[in-house]
Amino acid sequence: MPKRPGRYSIYLKPISYLIDLGIFFVMAALFKLPIENYIGFCVYIAIGWMILSIKSGYYEIYRYTQVVKIISLTLLQALIFCLIVFSFFGIFEELNRSAKSVLQYMLYSFSLVLLVKLSMFYLLKRYRKHLGGNYRTTIIIGDTFQARKLAGFFEKATEYGYQCKKTIAVSTTEKFKLKPVFEYILAENIDEIYCSISQLSNKQLNKLIDFADNNLKTLKFIPDNKDVYSRKMKLDYYGYQPILSLREIPLNDPFNKFIKRAFDLALSTFVIVFILSWLTPILAIFIKLESKGPVFFRQKRNGLDYQEFFCYKYRSMQDNPEANLIQATKNDTRVTKVGKILRKTSMDELPQFINVFLGNMSVVGPRPHMVSHTHMYANRIDKFMVRHFIKPGITGLAQTSGYRGEVETDHDIISRVRYDIFYLENWSLLLDIKIIFQTVYNAVRGEEKAY
Repeated sequence: MPKRPGRYSIYLKPISYLIDLGIFFVMAALFKLPIENYIGFCVYIAIGWMILSIKSGYYEIYRYTQVVKIISLTLLQALIFCLIVFSFFGIFEELNRSAKSVLQYMLYSFSLVLLVKLSMFYLLKRYRKHLGGNYRTTIIIGDTFQARKLAGFFEKATEYGYQCKKTIAVSTTEKFKLKPVFEYILAENIDEIYCSISQLSNKQLNKLIDFADNNLKTLKFIPDNKDVYSRKMKLDYYGYQPILSLREIPLNDPFNKFIKRAFDLALSTFVIVFILSWLTPILAIFIKLESKGPVFFRQKRNGLDYQEFFCYKYRSMQDNPEANLIQATKNDTRVTKVGKILRKTSMDELPQFINVFLGNMSVVGPRPHMVSHTHMYANRIDKFMVRHFIKPGITGLAQTSGYRGEVETDHDIISRVRYDIFYLENWSLLLDIKIIFQTVYNAVRGEEKAY
């Protein structure tokens, strides 16, 4: 199964953060504060700047973002950040500085911030245009006016970093076959698919959507009058060309991502320090007394972007070579007496809070499966791969909705995927909290589970 290609551009955002904060720290010397107060000021503005930037999306600058948006975002950022700086001197009145000195600090700092931001923006454009780096490969399906216009944009505006490998004309909706297109996309490792939907039937559109979902390809539509608009869409502009993205995932928003990660870190730290620290030695004694083998069971599973990681559990079965191949079933003879208690109360899953702390998992999300089962379901179950757009979880909406335990039929896994996609597209912190409470309630009731 193909993996989404890595991008070195993921480092641009943290680098930009560090450069901007460095500017603010250096410019803070204008206030001539005592060293201890200077450090306090730097910590204060660093926290304020990061929270403000995440909320405003200040660093969400893409290759197709217009310069006017960068400038307007900077002006808005400067206005709000100015209030943060003033509030510091309002709180610490003994360090009071004049409004003139604060405004000077803001003017010098943001002039440099904007200069650096625009310089990086234009340097990247020149790098793409003259050296051909930092690009994404694309394919356009359709031969409409808008499709040809987009192809021309990709060809002429090389500074945006899109390489259009092929434009596929659609002769008639009855004879046109998508299978050769899918094979070409996989063979050429195409990153993004652009589709002029006016020339495709709804059946073909759904096949294209399913293919993109199952192979983790970015699918975007050139707007027209098809019923694909009934889906949740995101509108962007490449120059003056409108482009629709298929799926808007709430956890792609930096602020939502920050909130969820902060929640995961807080809860996992609490469980590790106040529960696992004393529970693990006790359980280790019982596990080791009953059967030989390690206290923890470590198993490879697929997580975010289909990347493999080791998922941790308390060992609940006899040490056996089939553990990574055969899923546990009801009345499984491999399960130990201690293991039955652990599995019935879901206590065997508690070590996965270590995975959450490390960042492999989230407290709430789609449940990860064994690698062998993931490969099997990816080929058999439609849209199964969509689950990997976000981190897997210790518990999830599917598990609290009745689809927990052994997968006996395709209906079980299909229903889980349906709930997982709903969660992915409708995430909220309140939904996470609700799922956690429901999971605890089910564990207290002692619902039997198999995996």
